[in-house]
Amino acid sequence: MRDALDRIAIGTERLLQRQNAGVLTVSTSPDFTAKWLVHRLGHFAEAHTGIDLRVSATLHHVDFAREEVDLAVRHGDGNWPGMDTVRLSPEQLFAVCSPKFLSGKRRLSKPADILKFPLIHMDSRADWKNWFQEAGLDDAAATHGPVLNRASMVIDAAINGQGIALARTTLAAWDLLKGHLARPFSLSLPLSKAYWIICPKATAALPKIVTFRDWLLAEAASDLRQLQKKGRAALTT
Repeated sequence: MRDALDRIAIGTERLLQRQNAGVLTVSTSPDFTAKWLVHRLGHFAEAHTGIDLRVSATLHHVDFAREEVDLAVRHGDGNWPGMDTVRLSPEQLFAVCSPKFLSGKRRLSKPADILKFPLIHMDSRADWKNWFQEAGLDDAAATHGPVLNRASMVIDAAINGQGIALARTTLAAWDLLKGHLARPFSLSLPLSKAYWIICPKATAALPKIVTFRDWLLAEAASDLRQLQKKGRAALTT
């Protein structure tokens, strides 16, 4: 028992020593890094010159006591026992496509028009089946199109005009706001899982952790405001 407590004490001491340094190492999933974080790193660096940010894109579970990681962003239900967790943003799932699909003879004007184009699936065809049911369409038609295993690949394929995809709010936000993607319909499916900001409770109040967490939350909130504004503008045109 004494040996176990000593190891915990040593691990906690190392963790706190590392957290007080100017380096901030963040672990995020490859999809989140590619579709959300990488576009904004320059803004953070300009605003916070005293923090040396290091980003590691990986899917494995982070052991904060043993690894050189200060904070993680992961997709899930928020259940990480013993960790400080803050939800980045609420999530919905909705159809996205290249803006060129909204014009021309084959343009998307109603949900049934989706059948004119390939569907791009993530892991399985279950999400599209659910969307078809909510849209009042025969879900048997949701079985065509390629199946990819990364959300970022699904979004990029839609941007390139390879078909219509279903995307989560956070990962699609940047491309929607930049005009690379379009939402052909307002229909969306609520999601129970979201992206969470995770760190040990012992270090949650350290200045560099608070600074980065607050910046993440501010960026995500700004995305939602702009997306809502964009959606209202689309309804009036």
